[in-house]
Amino acid sequence: MVLDHEFPPDIRVENEIASLHKAGHEIHIACFTRKNRPLLEETLNCKIYRKSISTFLYKSSVACLKFPFYFSFWREFIAEILKRQNIDAIHIHDLPLAQIGHEVKRELGVKFVLDLHENWPDYLKNAVHTNTIVGKILSSGRQWEHYEKKLCDRADTVIVVIDEAKERLIRRGVSYEKITVVSNTLNLDSFAQHTFVPDKAYFTLFYAGGIDIQRGLQTVIKALGLLPDKNIRFWIFGDGKYSKNLKKLVNSNVVQHKVTFWGFLPFKEMTSYMLQADAAIIPHLKNDFTDTTIPHKLFQYMYAGLPVISSDCLPLKRIIEETGSGYIFPSNDHIFLGALIEKLYEERNRDLFDPSIGRRWVLNKYNWEVETKKLINIYI
Repeated sequence: MVLDHEFPPDIRVENEIASLHKAGHEIHIACFTRKNRPLLEETLNCKIYRKSISTFLYKSSVACLKFPFYFSFWREFIAEILKRQNIDAIHIHDLPLAQIGHEVKRELGVKFVLDLHENWPDYLKNAVHTNTIVGKILSSGRQWEHYEKKLCDRADTVIVVIDEAKERLIRRGVSYEKITVVSNTLNLDSFAQHTFVPDKAYFTLFYAGGIDIQRGLQTVIKALGLLPDKNIRFWIFGDGKYSKNLKKLVNSNVVQHKVTFWGFLPFKEMTSYMLQADAAIIPHLKNDFTDTTIPHKLFQYMYAGLPVISSDCLPLKRIIEETGSGYIFPSNDHIFLGALIEKLYEERNRDLFDPSIGRRWVLNKYNWEVETKKLINIYI
């Protein structure tokens, strides 16, 4: 497996490793490090090879289709590993390094699996760093779309995380026969179920994840500004460059007493706060990127029994409406969201939501044990 980021953590990759190891496979991981981590480590049922990467090379990844530096780094790194190990398959995580997977397949005749965690071309279209003048010069959306189609065609199997992502690739002309959906569902072995202990004095909204403009947290803050006299608090776990913008927005909407930025916390500690919440929120802005991906946290919230307040991104809307596990609001509509939060606040003591609904759906359908079978079949 090849990952163009630090590892661990990565909950999807860790789940895949655990499943493949249990099925009898030996897994080797290649990843870079910018934190002086051990260059060789055996942990999490795999052997991890790391190579230090300079800041220049790290930042050059966005322009890897125009300049060779980033690919050259990975070619040399993978070649070093292949001198010591005989492999039967190369499993590339995310689109950027797909070219490396194809080259290894061509050279060694091994199976090439391309695991697309995200809709990369549309992610870059919406990313802040690629919408600057320099960013547009270094990273062409059309070039990434061409690259994606070409490398999907060259892969033996393409993994995507949700049905909407599969449908998108089929529309792009990728053969449906080579696409397998292995979703970001919950590994029940890694998520302990606890008892809720919400503070009855408040209605607590919970968010965990990255913080950038596409996550839509600004919509929640504006909605809270419409509810000054309600005992509502919003807990945000995670971090990102956009945090500074959100804190300014908190001040301008005079909701400092309602919003707490907790930063990154260890998973177990974060979970203890989640179980003090009344509802979880996924306010992502709706676009081509968010309409073709699914956040792992949706299934955590469902299993924990929290009602999920979500924007109307296609996969989120489809699953929440199918399971009856929450409420949908139009993306970026803070007025609609404010009215919805107020309604839930007023009804919070009436037990209108059955917390067992989402949990049953996770136990029966949206869990990693179901996805494991599809992953293992790829390597039979």
